[in-house]
Order: sequence, then C-alpha cells, then structure tokens
Amino acid sequence: MSVHAEQKSWTVPMLADARAAGRKLVMLTCYDASLARVLDDAGIELILIGDSLGMVVQGRDSTLPVTVDDIAYHVACVARGARRALKIADFPFGSDATPEQAHAAAVRFIQSGAAMVKLEGAGHKLETIRFLAQREIPVCAHLGLTPQSVLRMGGFKVQGREQSAAERLRADALAVAEAGAALLVLEGVPANLAADITAASPIPTVGIGAGAGCDGQVLVLHDMLGIDTGHRKPKFVKDFLAEGGSIAGAVRAYAEAVRSGAFPDETHSYS
Repeated sequence: MSVHAEQKSWTVPMLADARAAGRKLVMLTCYDASLARVLDDAGIELILIGDSLGMVVQGRDSTLPVTVDDIAYHVACVARGARRALKIADFPFGSDATPEQAHAAAVRFIQSGAAMVKLEGAGHKLETIRFLAQREIPVCAHLGLTPQSVLRMGGFKVQGREQSAAERLRADALAVAEAGAALLVLEGVPANLAADITAASPIPTVGIGAGAGCDGQVLVLHDMLGIDTGHRKPKFVKDFLAEGGSIAGAVRAYAEAVRSGAFPDETHSYS
C-alpha cells in the first residue's frame, strides 16, 4: 500500500506542527505526474514545481525564460500524480513584479492544484507577500542565492559570507515571516548562518546548500538522481540513485538521509 493511501494529505499548518515536533521536512522538485506519484508513495512531504524546470526540463541556461503558463501546466501534471504531498508553485521571473500580477498568477497556480506559492527575495516583495497572505494564499519565501537574480549577482554564488550580507539575510528572514510567509527556503548560504537564521525564525526553513541546521531540505530531482542536465553540479548536490538502486529507492534514501540528519554533511555544505 502506498504511503499517501495510509496518511493524511499535508496542509500548510502541518509544516509548523512538524517543526514543533522536531520532524525534518523533505522536499523535492517535480514536474510530471509519474514522478510525482513516486515521490508521493515515498512519503515526500513537499513537492516544488520549480522554475528550475527551465534548466532541467527545457534545456535552458537559466530559469529566466520560464513563464506562468509553463508553471501552471506542470503544477497540473504534478497534482494528478501526487495526492498527499503539499504542492508549491514557483513564481517565474517577472510574474510577481507587483502584488496584483502575483495574485493573478497565484490564482492560476492554486486552481491548477498548488497549495502554496514561492517567491524570491524580500525588499519590495514584502508587500506582495502581505497582499497574498491577506487573500488566503499561502506563501513560501526564498532567500540567499536567488536564481532569478543571476544577472545582478553575476552567476550562482554563495550569499551571506560577509558580515553585512549576513545581517541583511537575518533581517530579511524575520521580515518575510512578519509579512505572512509560512515557509522559508534558504539557498546557497553558509551552514552556520542558516542555522542561526533557523533558530531565530518563527517559521520553518528548508535548506538547499545551507547546511543541516535547517528544518528541512530540498534538492532538484534531476540532481538528486544524478541526471546530466548539461549544467555544473553545485557542491550541495548528492547522487542518491547510486546508492538507492532505483528511482523509488533513491527518493526513499534521500528522505531517510534528511530525516536522520545524515544529509547534508560538511562535504555538501558551505562555510
């Protein structure tokens, strides 16, 4: 019997409950129904329909060309395959430029099967987070290495190593929570800083290249399976297919490693 047939579907309030209980949250990206079913059966709590699809599915050099139509299409595909996991839809580049634009896109994502939306950054995005939260749309914030900022950053670079940048990240983490975000992804952040932010955060954190001190972990599914997408693999990526023996086995191995605290270790984290 599959895991999702035995357990209740995940809801947004359950994320805070898991944190309070000391249970690590396990997240993977996914873009189609068949693999979504595999993730659901393995007990993955959170599925991110990420703009990463631009690079790993569409073969692009960055996430920037992904559209609202692309995300809505893939959300609907994943929703057909995953009944239990909580589905999170990524705002593609430019779709959350104003609160009104973000709301229009979010409605499409929710109607396609998502239960939460994810946006990158703080600053002027705080107004958008408030706007969405006040209209009953759950929000996941994303700080640190934000891929949609690749042009400004000049590449995919670890964030928060300098004291001023670290302090800004700490402040932004508190600000997104105050604005109404219910979950926070920290990407490409030194492990000690991510642990400090997590300890101070009133909402759960999920790390990717942010060490083991976060409340959960996320990886791009294709990276976790060791698939060659034509892009350089970051330090935080681990090939779980090599030890899992099958796609389903790899997903289970990843989930077990996250929950036990075995992943990420120091070799898959930044200092």
